[in-house]
Amino acid sequence: MSLVPHPNRTVSYFCLALSMALVGSYVALSKPLAAAIPVFLLAWLRFGIGGLAMLSWLRKPVQEPPLSPQTKRLLFLESLLGNFLFTLCMLFGVSLTNALSAGVTMAAIPAAVAVMSWAFLRERIAPRTWAAVALAVLGIALLSLSKTEHSAHSAIALEGKNSSDLVWLGQLLLIGAVLCEAAYSVIGKKLTGSLGPKRITSLINLWGFVLATPLGLYTAWSFNFAQVSTGNWVLLVFYALAASMWTVWLWMTGLKSVPAAQGGIFTVMLPVSAALVGVLVLGEQLTGIQMLALGIALASVLLATVPSRAAARVGRGPQ
Repeated sequence: MSLVPHPNRTVSYFCLALSMALVGSYVALSKPLAAAIPVFLLAWLRFGIGGLAMLSWLRKPVQEPPLSPQTKRLLFLESLLGNFLFTLCMLFGVSLTNALSAGVTMAAIPAAVAVMSWAFLRERIAPRTWAAVALAVLGIALLSLSKTEHSAHSAIALEGKNSSDLVWLGQLLLIGAVLCEAAYSVIGKKLTGSLGPKRITSLINLWGFVLATPLGLYTAWSFNFAQVSTGNWVLLVFYALAASMWTVWLWMTGLKSVPAAQGGIFTVMLPVSAALVGVLVLGEQLTGIQMLALGIALASVLLATVPSRAAARVGRGPQ
């Protein structure tokens, strides 16, 4: 039995949506960082800044039982797959293909989460949830075809010309990123049964820092930090806190009360928020297909959540 209190469904939905919206926001705004700081150094600084902000979260609560060997393995896998390998697969996958391919491939994340939660967590997935997954995939795929979403994914793409000889490798890496992200949601759901969101967030960030340190130090040795502008340092702090702390805590808080398959549908908020940041902050224009895609994506969230709220009122379990 979990010793960690569960938030109600409405709060959980809000946390999941806000988590992915923040991810989309910092992806859309992080283009200067990707251009100014090498990938491995950027990842290392992100985990380091996030770790400093979460030092108090590492402290074990009095009521928390000792970490079992299984929990320790899951924490390591959560960081390895969800933080470290996902970032590398996504960045290098985009660099070997293009942002459009990345966007379309990433559209498979809600479906991958649903399949993994059914296979590994034995979650019962209602027909309406599968329909919501289908809408989420369609909405993300359509949005990926637009200029706004292309720009959002380009924000984290590596510079340089793609090699046509390695496109196949890029696609494999993007598929790997999808599987890593899906595993992140499924393992996260498992962890929320015994640990609180703050502990999970701080511990997987600590593992991320350890994993990124060798390549981060190697890159930092020859990097000229003086060339980074004050604005980019401020943006780096926001990126580190959002990516390592806020979004993870919100996601783990939401997963306490929501099945992993249902939570995966909220990944549609990532491209939605990235598109809105492009319009509201970067001055981009919404096209007809973009508005249609946004509508489909948001419809998937409504389809996934409204039945669950109704079920909660009559005392039924997760949908």
